[in-house]
Amino acid sequence: MGEFVDKVKGNANKAAGKIKEETGDALDNEKMEAEGKAQQVKGDAQKAKGEVKGALGDDI
Repeated sequence: MGEFVDKVKGNANKAAGKIKEETGDALDNEKMEAEGKAQQVKGDAQKAKGEVKGALGDDI
């Protein structure tokens, strides 16, 4: 995946994770809240991967 795709997927995971976390909190569902937090971390990692690819000039 290229830099742009990684960044978009990272942002999507962060947004979905935030929604899941807030929904889990509202419903008092600790498992859903934890899954949301984990998905946000995954999104951060994907965004970082895209930034590294951009810095290295890797657009494949």
